[in-house]
Amino acid sequence: MSIISTKRAKMCHLSTIYKVSFIALTLFFGVSGSGCPVLECWFVQEKPGHGGGLSVPMSQEKSLMFITTEAYSEDTINDLHPPADISPSRIYYVTDPAGTFCSSALNPAKGSVHKPKCEINPFMPHASMVRWASALTDSAQSPTYLQADWFSVAAQGLDEQLTLSNIMRAPLTSKEPNVILSVSSKTPSVRSRLGEEVLLDCGFWVDPSSPLHGSGFSIEWRYQFRGEGRLIIAYDGKNDRFAETSETGAEIDIPALYETGNASLILEEAQVRHSGTYICTVYLPHLLAQVAVDLEIVEPPSLSIYPSPLPLLVPGQVVVAQCEASGFAPHILELSWEFTGADGKSRSLGQGSVTGHRQASDGTFSQSTRLELDTGKLRLGRGGEVTCVAKHRGETRRASATLNVIGVSAPSIEDSMAMVAVALVLYGVIKVLYWTFSSSDSTGTESNEKKER
Repeated sequence: MSIISTKRAKMCHLSTIYKVSFIALTLFFGVSGSGCPVLECWFVQEKPGHGGGLSVPMSQEKSLMFITTEAYSEDTINDLHPPADISPSRIYYVTDPAGTFCSSALNPAKGSVHKPKCEINPFMPHASMVRWASALTDSAQSPTYLQADWFSVAAQGLDEQLTLSNIMRAPLTSKEPNVILSVSSKTPSVRSRLGEEVLLDCGFWVDPSSPLHGSGFSIEWRYQFRGEGRLIIAYDGKNDRFAETSETGAEIDIPALYETGNASLILEEAQVRHSGTYICTVYLPHLLAQVAVDLEIVEPPSLSIYPSPLPLLVPGQVVVAQCEASGFAPHILELSWEFTGADGKSRSLGQGSVTGHRQASDGTFSQSTRLELDTGKLRLGRGGEVTCVAKHRGETRRASATLNVIGVSAPSIEDSMAMVAVALVLYGVIKVLYWTFSSSDSTGTESNEKKER
C-alpha cells in the first residue's frame, strides 16, 4: 500500500506541475501577443548633472520589456513576475499593435546563449531642421500629445536578420508605452557583385490611432563611409517632392512607400564606390527613427599567367612567370603559386614577388606576383602544371599553365617524341648532303672522261 500511495503522490505532483506549466505558458503567450518575446535591454541615459561637454558620462541599467499586440489589462500585468534583479522602474509593458517586436529574430530558442541586442534611450520630440522634413512642423506650437514620456528602442536580431528602431510613447509616469513609429530593415548587411541591382530594405509603420498618423512624413537615405557622407535621396511626403542631390542611379518606389510603408533604396548598378553604410531615416512631425544597412561590393579577381604558353625548358634553365590579378574589390587579396608534378602531387611554391595594389578608374584593384621557375632549385622534374592561386573574400580563383622540361633522365613520351623528331630532321639533312655530294662527284668524273677522249 505504501508503494501505491507513493506512486499516486508522484502522479498528483506531476499533474500539478503540468497544470502550473500550462497556466504559465497560457499567460505568457496571451501577454506576449502570440509569441512576442520578453525582451531584455539596456536602459542608457546621461548621468544627471553632467550636461554639455564633448564627452558626456552615460549610465546603463538592466531593463525588460513585456510585449503584446493588444492593450494590457491590470490583471494581466499583476500576473507577470519580472526578475528580482531588475528595478521595477525599468520594467515596461509595451503595446505593439503591428507586432514589430514580435519577429522570430528577436525571440531566440529556449536555452540559447545568443540573444538579440537591445537598447532603450529617453527620447525628446523636436522639430526637424532638414529642409525636406521642415514642412512637417510648420506650426510653432507643441501639440499636447507630445506631453508624455517618450523612448527610442534600437534592437538587432540574431544572425543579422533584422535591425529595428521604434519610438514609444507612455503617459507621464506610466510604464505602459505604445509603439508609435517603427522603422526596420530585414537586410542589415548586404553583399553584391559589380553591376548588379541592389535592394537595401527599409520599411516603416505609424500607429493609425496616433494623431501624427496622416500628418505627413519624409524619407531620407544617407551614405556614410570612413568619415565621408553624402545625401543619396530625400523625399518630402507632405509636398510630394524630392530634394535635389548629385546622386544618380538611386530610387525608391513611391507607390509602395504610400501603400505599405516600403522605403527601400534601389541602386540600379552596383559600383565599388557604393560600399559603405546607408542610413534610412523616417521623419514624422517631431519624431524620427532610423536604421543602418551595410553594403559591401565584392568582386573576385580575373587571373592571367604570362608568358602563355610557358616555353620549353632544359635542366638548369630559368624562366620568369607572372600572374596578374585584376578587377577585384575590396583590395584584400592573397596570391600564391602551386606546382603539380607528373605524379599528380601538388606542393606550394610560395608567394613569389608580390607587387603593390593598383587602382583603376572604376575603383577596382589589380595586383601581380612574379616567380622564377628554376628547374634546378625548385625540383621541377620533367615539368607539370604551374598554378597561380588568388584567395579573395568573393571567391578563390585559379589559373594554370603547363611547364615542360626536356632532356631529363628517364625521358617522358613527349621528350622521346621530341628527340625522334630531331633525329629525323638530322637524318634528312645528312641524306640531302649525301645526295648533293654524290651528284657532284658523279658529274666531275664524267667531265674528266670526256676530256681524255
